[in-house]
Amino acid sequence: MRIITGIYKGRHFDIPRTFKARPTTDFAKENIFNVLNAYIDFEDATALDLFAGTGSISLELLSRGCNSVVSVEADREHANFIRQCTTKLGTDKCLLIRGDVFRFVKSCHQQFDFVFADPPYALPDLEKIPNLIFQHQLLKPNGVLVFEHGRGNDFSQHPHFVDHRAYGSVNFSLFKAPENKEV
Repeated sequence: MRIITGIYKGRHFDIPRTFKARPTTDFAKENIFNVLNAYIDFEDATALDLFAGTGSISLELLSRGCNSVVSVEADREHANFIRQCTTKLGTDKCLLIRGDVFRFVKSCHQQFDFVFADPPYALPDLEKIPNLIFQHQLLKPNGVLVFEHGRGNDFSQHPHFVDHRAYGSVNFSLFKAPENKEV
């Protein structure tokens, strides 16, 4: 796993073979971040990485200048790996929460400029996640949600949907919060 660009550009981290998580491919990650440059300025942004897995997206967000990144990951081994990576980078801008994403979303009182969610594609409640993000108002006005999912999901009818991108078997749906606080 490598960081594509920013202050930590080119840094590599070896993912243990025992991991169940599949990091977003470098190709897909680089392309979706190129698309996101039209939607958000990561410099000094606040970000939330749900289902953080290996921490690949969290590390990329930190490298691109986010002021703070909250990473939520339920698996103990994966959370420890993310903690080790941020320690190696020497950053204190990542708050790691080891816990259930659905519980976190329901209890979170913070808003973010950017939310990235990459749940396991077979997760039973996968299609409910974008609605939960908006229902619990986790995005600031004009905030962006990127939702990674498999081919079988279509969010184009969602009221906050703005774009869909596919890179191989990796699909991203982009959503944007309205300018005002009404969602």
